[in-house]
Amino acid sequence: MNCDVLIVSTMEDAASCAQAISEQMKVGVEVAANAREALTILRQREFGVVVVEENMIEADSVLGDQIWSLAGLALPLQINFARSGSARLIREVKAALNRRDGEHVLARRAATAELENELKTSVTGLLLESELVLREPATPAALQPRLRHLVELAGVLRERLRQTDGVHARVG
Repeated sequence: MNCDVLIVSTMEDAASCAQAISEQMKVGVEVAANAREALTILRQREFGVVVVEENMIEADSVLGDQIWSLAGLALPLQINFARSGSARLIREVKAALNRRDGEHVLARRAATAELENELKTSVTGLLLESELVLREPATPAALQPRLRHLVELAGVLRERLRQTDGVHARVG
């Protein structure tokens, strides 16, 4: 996941803010001097956070909407550079990246849980159907060893999935 930062600002000290963020947070930081330049940069690569000067958004809301649209999954920050120093900007960027990381962790956990539930359902169905076929008197004797093996494999999978439930309960 990309943690680079794009700063969109006409302020002269935007470059020094960018350097401070880069040094303190050990992330790449690019500066766009205007909205059009920002759009060009956003078309070329992705960022973790996009910081835009409030005045630019207020001056041209259409360009602002285009920036936010092209920002993709980057967290958007609107900052008044005239009132905010680089220390506050660094705090805001850190907080945004921490929120983003937390959201990614939660999304991964949710996706993992959903996949595990789907697997459990499939394995349970496989196990049940295999056991039912084994109980059928018309099941050919030649197939019974294979079906028993299938039941064993499904049972092992079910047990592994149960074990991951305990791990997730302790971690989550």
